[in-house]
Amino acid sequence: MASLQTLSRSFPGWVFFCCCCCLPLLLTSSLPLKGASTAPHACRLRKINFQQPYIRNRTYTLAKTVHASDKDTDNRLIGQQLFANIRENNRCYLMKRVVEFVVKDVLLTEAKNQYPYVEEVAQFLASLTSELGSCQFSGKREHIEKNLEQMKNKMEQLGENGKTKAIGELDLLFDYMENACTDAPKKGGSKKKN
Repeated sequence: MASLQTLSRSFPGWVFFCCCCCLPLLLTSSLPLKGASTAPHACRLRKINFQQPYIRNRTYTLAKTVHASDKDTDNRLIGQQLFANIRENNRCYLMKRVVEFVVKDVLLTEAKNQYPYVEEVAQFLASLTSELGSCQFSGKREHIEKNLEQMKNKMEQLGENGKTKAIGELDLLFDYMENACTDAPKKGGSKKKN
């Protein structure tokens, strides 16, 4: 049997050498290492999720309907303050957590019987967080937890109007999640005024 040196000197031998020795090395070097984080890819949603006119209209209509009942025009639950000290690659994870909270603690409470479209919007948002099931934060978690806790505390301080405000800001939540979790985020956030 010819040695590798002899094979690599002829063209067919060189092709054989590359196919048997080099190609497997190239292929395996492009694969993630065992235990390596794949979080950035797991924290992405398809833009098409947010381009469905039916669910966008339902979400915005629900928010507009409930926003009219919101008596507090000084506070905001969903806004840029959520992203304070949060690295861009953790914003989608943060929004996943915010949406999980809003679905569970706001939409699927007594609110689901008070307003139209609540269950449809809750189901849509829950499907997004399900798609983001393997989305994890990278680095330190402190700022994420702190910002989430501040939002929850503010909602609690507002009492019953806290849930009203959260539902009235579903359009903002929709936009912020789209911006944070799709491959081609839009510049800035929503410009809603109270």
